[in-house]
Amino acid sequence: MALNNTYDARLLQQETAVGAGVQLLLLTVLGTAIGMGPAGWLTGLAFGLATWAVLARALHRSRPRSFGAANRVTLGRATLVGGVTALVADSFQSPPPVTVLVALTAVALILDAVDGKVARRTGSSTALGARFDMEVDAFLILVLSVYVAASVGSWALVIGFMRYAFVAAARFLPWLNNALPPSTARKTVAALQGVLLLVAGSGILPHAATSGVVGLALVLLTWSFGRDVAWLWAARGPMGQEVARGEVECVRETAAVGAS
Repeated sequence: MALNNTYDARLLQQETAVGAGVQLLLLTVLGTAIGMGPAGWLTGLAFGLATWAVLARALHRSRPRSFGAANRVTLGRATLVGGVTALVADSFQSPPPVTVLVALTAVALILDAVDGKVARRTGSSTALGARFDMEVDAFLILVLSVYVAASVGSWALVIGFMRYAFVAAARFLPWLNNALPPSTARKTVAALQGVLLLVAGSGILPHAATSGVVGLALVLLTWSFGRDVAWLWAARGPMGQEVARGEVECVRETAAVGAS
């Protein structure tokens, strides 16, 4: 039994190591093709190292039996996000090829719809996989907001930092950590952030229209977070928490019936 556990641990380490290797390969291709500067290289390497370290630690703590097909898709998406991050960092020294940045971002956004379906079809949905997926999404939005902020203004950074501000606030306000009921509106708004920021960063729209698209993304995200915070505030007391748990379970059961 100990041998099996050791083998599984080594296999999981190999999975994350392969991801780090692919990240390095992508950075090498980008560096060779566009002549990426030191800022892009260092940021891309830092992203790859941090992703590998955090994921390896999370796998060690959760000890899953296998890495899973869905997590492989998410890891591939994280690799693309690392490439986007390197290009955005390099953009402060020289403008990146917009077509390359748009292509990497578009594929990453498309794969965002794939990993969830793979997890459901293979029955491999896990808390680790959901968190991994969410963190990759959040970081991509942060990087894109940094990129568009250079053209529309620093106010666009609010989009990227809103989720991290929520997480920071939850450390001091424990009621923000309570479970939220599944929400199609929340998922839709989250998905639209990447699409709208990609459109804004593509440079295909006039400046006024670009600002309008980013503004729309900010309004939608503010509404979504505001609605969730209001729900959590109403459910913060003992009685409210009991009602909230009932609502969460009811919504989850309804969603499960609809998916079956």
